[in-house]
Amino acid sequence: MIELVVQQVSQAYGTRQIISDLSFSLAKGEIGCLLGPSGCGKTTALRCIAGFEPIQSGDIRVAGEVLSRPGQMLSAEKRRIGMVFQDYALFSHLSVAGNVGFGLHGASKTAAKARVDELLALVGLASHADKYPHQLSGGQQQRVALARALAPRPRLILMDEPFSNLDVELRERLSIEVRDILKRENTTALIVTHDQNEAFALADWVGVMHQGRIQQWDTPYNLYHLPSNRFVADFVGQGALLTGEVLNSHQVRTELGVLDGFVPPECNPTGCRGCANQCQVDVLLRPDDIVHDDDSPLLAEVENKAFRGAAFLYSLKLPSGQRALSLVPSHHNHAVGEKIGVRLSADHVVAFRRG
Repeated sequence: MIELVVQQVSQAYGTRQIISDLSFSLAKGEIGCLLGPSGCGKTTALRCIAGFEPIQSGDIRVAGEVLSRPGQMLSAEKRRIGMVFQDYALFSHLSVAGNVGFGLHGASKTAAKARVDELLALVGLASHADKYPHQLSGGQQQRVALARALAPRPRLILMDEPFSNLDVELRERLSIEVRDILKRENTTALIVTHDQNEAFALADWVGVMHQGRIQQWDTPYNLYHLPSNRFVADFVGQGALLTGEVLNSHQVRTELGVLDGFVPPECNPTGCRGCANQCQVDVLLRPDDIVHDDDSPLLAEVENKAFRGAAFLYSLKLPSGQRALSLVPSHHNHAVGEKIGVRLSADHVVAFRRG
């Protein structure tokens, strides 16, 4: 069952267009994410869904009910949408239990207490019910904010850069915890972030935004391995674009060897905008597509390296002068300037037509 539908939504401040023709949907219990750099329109999109901003065109629906369309806007308090803010926005004068139960005005005391107890147990803070926000860590405050948003059983949870105030390690751990909490509550949620690690850890579906438009709405796996355009390829993950030559509709030759896989229609001879054989393309190779192999005759020079504990990320200079990245187990510790054997280990083609 589709819970959230955003259909061809546009919004502007005066003459400045912020979002354009935004379209995506989430089924009940799914977690979506709008991912992109600052100023791409992702927070404005969230505010439109929450009911804080009107829209120019399109419509926004939750569970079939129209929340916004031009000239029609259901007030934010009537949308049954929970909001988790970047700064948590907890009430300092209320206990943890008081914060979680704040939105349960219509429930009996017994029912409200039962719901608060249920959620505090769910977020792992049952023993902190009588504490106040200033007595909690940042991660604990974030979980209280989530429990408060979940308490009235909203149709949708919106989260605006929810982990940006936390350190990296806590951010990664809490992303996994929050996903687990949302899934156990079967709550549909939409998060906005500029951090792809958060997006990938939390979301079932991710929309990469650029200049107010969604460039690709897809699974995290497909965004990383099958980006639809150069912006997505560059923004999501690390990698390098190497020149390649199209051999046929399922093969591209690169300096590192021949890649087998589906060549995009705009790059292959059978496509509707196909180019002839030997057409030049740019081929995306991720660090895990290039493997260090002492027995390989192809040597690349280590120009730089970053130690990551279990692995090194090597920046390599190929014989032609092109640059590439390779993720290598950390027991292969090579010096900058050393030449090492490398080989291609990619099982698909991601190519963009040159020019």
